Amino acid sequence: MTPKEKELGPQRNRIDEIDSKLLELLAERREIVHEVIDKKIKNQLPIFAPKREDEKIDKFRDMAADHDLDPDWAEDFLRMIMASSRASQSRNEFPRATEAPKHILIVGAKGGMGSLYARIIEQTGHHVYKIDKHNWHELEEIVPKLDLAIVSVPINVTVDVIERLAPKLKSETILADFTSNKTGPIEAMKRVHDGPVLGLHPMHGPDVDNLSKQLMVACPVRNTEALQWVIEQSKLWGMRVVEANAEKHDHVMHMVQGLRHFVALTHGSFMKTYDLKPQDILDYSSPIYRAELMMTGRIFAQSAELYADIVFANEERRELLLNFIEHNEKLARMVKNDDKEGFIKEFESVTDFFGKFASQALKESGYLINRLADRFA
Repeated sequence: MTPKEKELGPQRNRIDEIDSKLLELLAERREIVHEVIDKKIKNQLPIFAPKREDEKIDKFRDMAADHDLDPDWAEDFLRMIMASSRASQSRNEFPRATEAPKHILIVGAKGGMGSLYARIIEQTGHHVYKIDKHNWHELEEIVPKLDLAIVSVPINVTVDVIERLAPKLKSETILADFTSNKTGPIEAMKRVHDGPVLGLHPMHGPDVDNLSKQLMVACPVRNTEALQWVIEQSKLWGMRVVEANAEKHDHVMHMVQGLRHFVALTHGSFMKTYDLKPQDILDYSSPIYRAELMMTGRIFAQSAELYADIVFANEERRELLLNFIEHNEKLARMVKNDDKEGFIKEFESVTDFFGKFASQALKESGYLINRLADRFA
């Protein structure tokens, strides 16, 4: 340590003391949060309270400004603390939407989503039954007890499993599925089960720490009153629930999932053909390209069969992809013909199409870029 650095000793020591006190206060806050969670469970209140969180953030920003601190930084700090509090809940109990525990079957409980929800449901106090290929024979004993049966299997076998399962169910049992494609499974459930039918699409992966703030798309189909406790249970887990029409959901998912994953394949496949290894690219990447590369790379860390099922889910989705390829061929002619004027014209027409969202995207992506650069640079 140089003499000049030694002069910083008192200030650095004081910073270390403050940091230690911060951790002590955070630990104390965590204990109080656990007390709050216990009372939420006892009183069947949602884990995530959006209004309370918004009010808390607004107040915290004002207090930060009063202390001459950056309100945006203060909000980030508070949100990380609150996210940590919600994450700790994944190791505890959850509030239940019904007075008495329900009997819930998950078909495909060994899969990622099935095992995640089996754990959450068990922590909520419901009775969980797990069926996979190896123990299908246990179904006969289970079905008389069931209030809800959830099919959580790969897309390509979902309808087959529904058709095999439904005839065994009581007419009062709710039949639901977790498939990202809703129209086909819902039609199958309506056809083979005369009881309540509910299409569900959890809009997250199996690697989340907890369900708070995650999105659940719900498509109530039949006997909607009987389904309400399932939707309320999702809300008590802290999820955002959007009720949707199955056809509209699938139309949007063609773009959100089918096209997005296909574009990831084109990106990764061309990198392989061009012999550009990800690590070599990272050495020369801006934060925004790093973010794009991370989104592409995370797909190739998962199951090829899973993404093939999503991309080739049905004829309408495949038709969209063919239209996408045809559209890109038109854009490719700009490159071949060195048509900069055409490029600018198309760029500006898309800018008009995106409208105000372009400004929103610039702001939000800027936030992500700064956080990514700070964390991984």
